Amino acid sequence: MIDEMKSLWKNNTWIIVDIPKDKKVIRCRWLYRKKPRIPMVERERFKARVVAKGFTQWEGNDYDKVFTPVVKPISIRILMSLVVQEDLELEQMDVKTAFLHGDIDRELYMEQPNGFEVNPGKYQVCLLKKSLYGLKQAPRQWNMKFDTFMKNQKFNRSVHDSCVYVKDVGHEDYVYLLLYVDDMLLAAKCMTEIRKLKMF
Repeated sequence: MIDEMKSLWKNNTWIIVDIPKDKKVIRCRWLYRKKPRIPMVERERFKARVVAKGFTQWEGNDYDKVFTPVVKPISIRILMSLVVQEDLELEQMDVKTAFLHGDIDRELYMEQPNGFEVNPGKYQVCLLKKSLYGLKQAPRQWNMKFDTFMKNQKFNRSVHDSCVYVKDVGHEDYVYLLLYVDDMLLAAKCMTEIRKLKMF
């Protein structure tokens, strides 16, 4: 739980404020799960995550659009074909705490996580600055942030599949990136180009 809170504070996910009058406060809860492990090799590990109770959000007030694209299966098959045909390097990666990177597009208040209240006894809440797991708009906000990042890295988004990005690195060489929520497939002739992208 402490590690989760540290990552939320480091990310500036919220600021603590007095609750304004006539503002709805979204509730939250702790979600616990056991992480997969290799039996008799790794110790059992547990993960705690703060999640907003997005089912209490009101459409039109707390959020508007929620649609988030994912890569089309045909795009994955085309990339695999290119990898074989062009003898490309292929890597998979995921973004840790991806949904926490999206910026909130409106004023949202959430109760403080149980056990980590600031100024106990004084009713203060979290004014969200970043998306949080459980919010209706969290996947969309993350996708928009990712799209902006990719365009800043000189990638072009496909007009046929909005989760396919291509970058021309010269000499008829390209870097391909396919996005499925927070998981990615990267392909290029040279591992150097893939490593450059993974450094971010």
